[in-house]
Amino acid sequence: MKIAEDIRPITYLKSKAADLLIQINDTHRPVIITQNGEPRAVLQDPLSYERMRAAIGIMRLLSQGEKDIRLGKTSEQDDVFNRLRDKLKAKKRAGG
Repeated sequence: MKIAEDIRPITYLKSKAADLLIQINDTHRPVIITQNGEPRAVLQDPLSYERMRAAIGIMRLLSQGEKDIRLGKTSEQDDVFNRLRDKLKAKKRAGG
């Protein structure tokens, strides 16, 4: 990773925004924008952003699942499928 290319001052963003967008979309690496030498923002291409959000969502689900296991909040697979089947049948009978 070329970290030096991925850190830019806000003045660079102001003067070379189009070039920066090309870089971000070509490399799929986020760019850190600094102000007064301090990191203030991160620019990222939309595809990488959506992938990151999806990954975070999966990690949250895994974390919740691990917590449920620790707390003993589990069910046998057959029981889960039977409950789902019963709910679907009831919904079908109700006209939904």
